[in-house]
Amino acid sequence: MNLNQVTLPAVDLQRSVDFYRRMGFRQIVGATHYARFECPAGDATFSLHQVAQPVAETQVVVYFETPEVDAEVRRLQAAGFQFSQLPRDEPWLWREARLHDPSGNVLCLFRAGDARKNPPWRLK
Repeated sequence: MNLNQVTLPAVDLQRSVDFYRRMGFRQIVGATHYARFECPAGDATFSLHQVAQPVAETQVVVYFETPEVDAEVRRLQAAGFQFSQLPRDEPWLWREARLHDPSGNVLCLFRAGDARKNPPWRLK
């Protein structure tokens, strides 16, 4: 089994589509209620689905891996993106920065290297 995609709720679909396109994602499907994107690197996709109202606050975080978190954050800040957490090294050995999309979904830009799948505490 392999993860195909994650679908995020979008209150204002067009505003959210513009947000993700400006981040650098390539839109591959568009409809009045739905949009799907390819990530700039790799084979992953994700989508947006129109909803009538924001989803209540959630603990869900969508992670986008990038080899240079700090450079990506600087690029996005220069384009007007606001971050709720600037890049920092976390105790779980990942470097992370966080921001919210127009619907309040939490996005994490990160670099984990080998610790992504092989942290020192990985189960045998």
